[in-house]
Amino acid sequence: MTIEIDSRITPALHPTNLEKLDGIDDETLPVIGHALAAFNEAYSGIGQVHTARDAARSNPAWTDAQQIMATADLSDKVFEKVAKRMDSSRASLEAGIAHLEREMMQPVESRASHPVSIEVRSYIRELPSADRMSFIKRAIETGDHETAQAALGAPSYLSGIEPEMQKALLRLYREKANPASAKRLKALASAKEYIEKNGSLVIKELEKAVGLPSHKVQQLRNAKSKAEQAFVLNDIA
Repeated sequence: MTIEIDSRITPALHPTNLEKLDGIDDETLPVIGHALAAFNEAYSGIGQVHTARDAARSNPAWTDAQQIMATADLSDKVFEKVAKRMDSSRASLEAGIAHLEREMMQPVESRASHPVSIEVRSYIRELPSADRMSFIKRAIETGDHETAQAALGAPSYLSGIEPEMQKALLRLYREKANPASAKRLKALASAKEYIEKNGSLVIKELEKAVGLPSHKVQQLRNAKSKAEQAFVLNDIA
């Protein structure tokens, strides 16, 4: 469902922003569907609070304080729902990222003891240190699995490369071998980053819709509660 742009709300919370993130297209959009739904609910909910505030202003029987408190009651309900959605979506994104990261770092299958593999590693080890990574990287990019697996399917020192270098090359190999997973990983990471960067705007936007920051609304509620105590009939002994 397409949500119309509401000029009362920051554009950063409009759900269509997620559709433009790095790695997002028709294929990967479904994997961030829950994040899209969370921003959808946030944007719609904030709009509803703005509309409620406008309606409250038209009630001649309410003071400005009463209008604000009534609007704040709705705002609290919206925030509770949206916060749960955002937290749940972020957790799902993190779980998906962790799963794909593990897949990307699975050891490659290699005939480590095969004579050709041994010769390949020996050849790589004899290269100048500055050329070893580029040699393996070129093998990965050209689809030379025999060379790539010989270097990545055995301990790094056998090829004369550092463990961290081997990890980076293994990640590149997995991305090249499974571009669909790499694409999903990028989509999940982009959505997670967007939630972490913009999710906190919900509080500010709700306060703007209510017309007062939450601590001042609480002061109004406390004053109202204190005043109402004066109208409580106490039993006379």
